[in-house]
Amino acid sequence: MQRREYATLVTSGFVHADLAHLVFNSFTFWAFGFGLERHIGSLRFAALYALGLLASSVATWVIHRKHPGYASLGASGAILAVLFASIVYFPRAGIYILPIPVAIPAPLFALAYLGYTVYASRSGRARINHDAHLSGALTGVAFVALTDPAAVARALQALPG
Repeated sequence: MQRREYATLVTSGFVHADLAHLVFNSFTFWAFGFGLERHIGSLRFAALYALGLLASSVATWVIHRKHPGYASLGASGAILAVLFASIVYFPRAGIYILPIPVAIPAPLFALAYLGYTVYASRSGRARINHDAHLSGALTGVAFVALTDPAAVARALQALPG
């Protein structure tokens, strides 16, 4: 943002590093987005997606603003907002990750993913923007908490124990 290119906060979400990056984001969107959109409505879904994209871009800028060579692209922050909102709405769902042959309970997946993302972000070894993933995921949960607090209460009640 040093050059005041504010549009890149949004446009970066429409550019992907390679075909694999695009396919992975598209598959995750397909797997979770359509059901969530039917559940919460198109307007709220569009708002969730836009806020996830914007929040992950802003978080990336804040964290890496003193690293002029840092570049980030892709819709992963928005996709994670969708995924984590879906987990709140459907906490009894199972999530499959290849090559694991059994479904992982959605809340367990969420906790493991957040833990891994924090670890990976701090290690900083990969060319993956884990900060965008984390901020997108948290934005998804926050969005549901602000727009439908009862859904969060139902999700907490659905947890074992």
